[in-house]
Amino acid sequence: METHTLNKGSPRAARAFRFIRRSYADGIASLVYAFDDGAELVERIAFPDAPVLAPERAQAFDAALDLLHLVAGVSYYKAGVPGDLRVESTTLDEATATFLDALYLHGLGEFAYHNKLDLRGRIRFPFSRTSSGAAPAIGLPHRALVPIGGGKDSLVSVEILKRAGEDATAVWVGNSPLIEACAARTGLPSLNIRRELSPVLFEYNKAGAYNGHIPVTAINSAILVVAAILYGFDAIAFSNERSASSATLEYDGQPVNHQWSKGWDFERTFGELVHASVAADLDYYSLLRPLSELAVAERFARTSRYDDAFSSCNRNFRILGPKPADRWCGQCPKCHFVFLALAPFMPKPRLLAIFGRNLLDDATLAPGFDALIEYHDHKPFECVGEGAESRAAFAALAQRAEWSEDALVARFADEIAPQLEARDLALDALLAPSGEHRIPERLVPFVFDAHC
Repeated sequence: METHTLNKGSPRAARAFRFIRRSYADGIASLVYAFDDGAELVERIAFPDAPVLAPERAQAFDAALDLLHLVAGVSYYKAGVPGDLRVESTTLDEATATFLDALYLHGLGEFAYHNKLDLRGRIRFPFSRTSSGAAPAIGLPHRALVPIGGGKDSLVSVEILKRAGEDATAVWVGNSPLIEACAARTGLPSLNIRRELSPVLFEYNKAGAYNGHIPVTAINSAILVVAAILYGFDAIAFSNERSASSATLEYDGQPVNHQWSKGWDFERTFGELVHASVAADLDYYSLLRPLSELAVAERFARTSRYDDAFSSCNRNFRILGPKPADRWCGQCPKCHFVFLALAPFMPKPRLLAIFGRNLLDDATLAPGFDALIEYHDHKPFECVGEGAESRAAFAALAQRAEWSEDALVARFADEIAPQLEARDLALDALLAPSGEHRIPERLVPFVFDAHC
């Protein structure tokens, strides 16, 4: 039973963060942590209609549960960031410890920036083995879990997998009616996994614990590894584009990336770790890795199937606090970027119908769009494209009569574009795919072919 007694002191005064134990029973995974000898923080993850675990998958499932316990701990560790990490639930090999060091350091980069902390030298996971050996293949069925986030990217992945004839299931973590509606619109089978954070964490936050951004994609990835073993899937196909690897800014000599756990370094190392320690036949990759945000927007614009269902507005996905009455608030960086990214590829009346108004004809929004193009400001701490992409989108719109007189497009053309090199405003170059990815060979043509 989880205790809510906080009389053991603040996490910020703790000497150690402990990974105490993890367990699984009747479709519920329980992950237990604590600061020193304080209150236990118990997170629960519910896997609906969970089947009886096949005996040949038991070892892989245990390894996946260990990995989840270690990755999900980042949500709680950040409340105090003590220098002593104690893993009591398992023993780590060097590769796993090295991966976790990078995840906690870079995944908490934005958190450290806002809290004015230097985590370098503080995060060192203990290990007692150089290698755990190679995990075997366990005969997972050939089908993919496709995480749905409610925005355009995952829906582009869904359409690619459909064209490729892949057996896929739409999956999401948490309770979001908007994501549920998007998943239903795909027409795919669906799986909704529930995650219940420890209420003790919220009490710690109210009492003054450190708080801030965490690498939630890493946590969801680890949850889906458990799900893939439990339900029987041999692939987890995320929808993170190459722009996610670009840092938001540099702080104290270190790049800080809001999207670090959506970037290539995380995808590559996590995928390799899953192969090595969980199951050799479980592939983890991003189907959109070779594409820029603009290339993804161009693919999304080819169908109107999701126009009245999708939203990238982050105000829809708050854990706490009010959500907007409409799917798009029109005020946040995500709304601004998605509007700008879609504008070059979508008829103007269609885009205005999606958002309910023309964001590029509102002069009061200039500071938000300036941040997107990195003009007098750094890129926002949001999942948005690179500054070069936003500048190229503005430049393309400035050449089109239906957009050129809108307030922010005209301002860009008159005031900002003359300060830039013409080669930095080319849209076509940003639409070409790159070669860095982990996509299975059979799917590569469907991603790289611009006409698919």
